[in-house]
Amino acid sequence: MTDRSASTRRLIVLGSTGSIGTNTLNVVDYLNRSASSSIQVVGLAAGCNVKTLIDQARWFKVKHVAIADAAQSQDVRQALPDCTVFAGPDAALKLVKEVQATDCAAAIVGAAGLAPTLEAIRLGLTISLSNKETLVAAGELVRPMLKASGARLIPVDSEHSAIFQCLNTHSGAAVPGQRPPVKRIVLTASGGPFRTTDKLTMDNATVDQALRHPTWSMGPKVSIDSATMMNKTLEVIEAHWLFDLPGEKIDLLVHPESVVHSFVEFTDNSILAQLGPPDMRTPIQYALTYPNRVGSCSDAMDWSTLRGLTFEPVDFDRFKAPRLGYQVIEAGGTAGAILNAANEVAVKAFLERRIPFGRIVELADQALTEIPPGPLDNLEAVTEADRLARDWVENKLAEATMTPAR
Repeated sequence: MTDRSASTRRLIVLGSTGSIGTNTLNVVDYLNRSASSSIQVVGLAAGCNVKTLIDQARWFKVKHVAIADAAQSQDVRQALPDCTVFAGPDAALKLVKEVQATDCAAAIVGAAGLAPTLEAIRLGLTISLSNKETLVAAGELVRPMLKASGARLIPVDSEHSAIFQCLNTHSGAAVPGQRPPVKRIVLTASGGPFRTTDKLTMDNATVDQALRHPTWSMGPKVSIDSATMMNKTLEVIEAHWLFDLPGEKIDLLVHPESVVHSFVEFTDNSILAQLGPPDMRTPIQYALTYPNRVGSCSDAMDWSTLRGLTFEPVDFDRFKAPRLGYQVIEAGGTAGAILNAANEVAVKAFLERRIPFGRIVELADQALTEIPPGPLDNLEAVTEADRLARDWVENKLAEATMTPAR
């Protein structure tokens, strides 16, 4: 396990130009300027946003960067002549392997973030985890890897961060080998842009409507997952692996204000919840500074503007995605990799206006039903399941003439 008491920690940010990545770097800049900590950014990995990557590397004086889009690597090299530039689909993986670090912010969206995050675990780094796919697709691999390497995962998703904080607040959680007496955990959901929309209207929603989240500012893929509530599907699976809980102890509630980020109910029926405004910098900073708490650059709660807190059950008739998470937990093996890959392809097709909104979850559900999960023994098993699911969805798209999203 890496030593966070060291005078200067060395951080790699995977997915540095995305929403979580840019917020992570904002938090690092704040922490360094406020003398709360000393974090040296030693590596940055991006997909194709060259301009932002270059600006970040210059600001933080980074000497190693990775760009997945190899066609743009020469532009990066010209702009950053003193940098080592890794390029291509495995650029982020090479970055993690080659650059000495103590910490890693795993913020690449989708299956592309799996291999470099697993490598960071193998190396024993402390990982601020926002890449859901690491646990959704490969949770069975991650558990033994963490034990072998001494790496530590600290969740960044607001819901899992809330559960993590509540469990660490409970005294029983600090006793080695003793699990806190948890009755259940409840992950809250904003409900997305279609919380009150009828199913027919929602199924025919436009891309612009689906991207219009009422409380959070996120990238396109995560925003669409929120609109379908597939994000809750993935979070249920992630919570299963993070907190070693069966599906029957993981519940969901819709909470449109996004103030109560999640809560834990203990066996004596007492409840601990974590509250705060919808600002991702809060869980990011907690992950970067854990187990300490320091002054923050994130928004403070203005209680004078809060008029109430609303909680509603999930409408599983309109939002069919969340149930798939429990199916994955029960099936085990490569089921998570199949669901995740199918959803990624379907979301991409919707964003490209190739399918209607209502078809996203249908395709993911069908893939999970028709592709039998296999044992999850190694990364190759994850990769093969991912490939099978992607090919299956693409073939379905090719077979049918879809009604284009507007």
